[in-house]
Amino acid sequence: MDNHRKALTARNFPSAEEEAQAKLQVERYDGPGSAYRLAFTDTDFLLREELRPVRMQLELLKPEMIQQQHGIESTIVIFGSARILPPEHAARQLDEARADGRTEVIRRAEVALDMSRYYDEARRFARLVTERSRMHDTPIFVVTGGGPGIMEAGNRGAYECEGKSIGLNIVLPHEQSPNPYITPQLCFQFHYFALRKMHFLMRSIALVCFPGGFGTLDELFEVMTLQQTGKVRRRPILLFGRAFWERLIDFQHLVDTGMIASADLGLFHFVESAEEAWARLETHYGFDEPTTQTGEFADDI
Repeated sequence: MDNHRKALTARNFPSAEEEAQAKLQVERYDGPGSAYRLAFTDTDFLLREELRPVRMQLELLKPEMIQQQHGIESTIVIFGSARILPPEHAARQLDEARADGRTEVIRRAEVALDMSRYYDEARRFARLVTERSRMHDTPIFVVTGGGPGIMEAGNRGAYECEGKSIGLNIVLPHEQSPNPYITPQLCFQFHYFALRKMHFLMRSIALVCFPGGFGTLDELFEVMTLQQTGKVRRRPILLFGRAFWERLIDFQHLVDTGMIASADLGLFHFVESAEEAWARLETHYGFDEPTTQTGEFADDI
């Protein structure tokens, strides 16, 4: 009887997975260049130039569907340089430079050690986000570009308090392996920069930007442009290290020359510490405000 009941909801056709795993061998058509393989198991076919729209759709869908499966609705994006070292590594590099004795090598190592404080701040900030939001109805997950430096620090902060975090890695001409602190089920690899950047924004409630180079600036200015033009909803953009950013970019000069409106300076805020960054997000979203006793929009009693 049970088997008859199961038949009421059984598939009428075998699934694509079942057919792909059947591995029917036909010797005459099993060699290289054969067109006999199922289209969705034929890598040579999927990599053809004409299939680019299909590959782009897959690269959009895979991270989206997997994050849905893990219940991830809200993220905070951490941008920043892959070249910023953990403080202990930077200190060791400076010791080696001093032993070497070359002035320029020592100077670069001293700068690297100074910049390494941002690694610690990114690590502490990611831990704060993960710990403080863990009991929220909608927990917040840290997402990074998945590489070394500031990205590693972000994933590491979440990992050290047993939280999940996401890494959106990109295939580059020089090898870039994902850092070891990303939750394995949430470590993605992208071919298309545009789709990777879209995934950074799709679930984000804030963007936190540490010092970085061309890649960091590209990501930051794309987000600011999208918000300035109203193509995405406004969300906090926090820049770590006022001294770094104001020396790098004269934002006021853009206002003075009419290139942006003075109101556009409100698109971002400078912060100096993990605690200050979290406090700004608390103020913006009311994370730690008590729930009302008489309804969602009622005054607290």
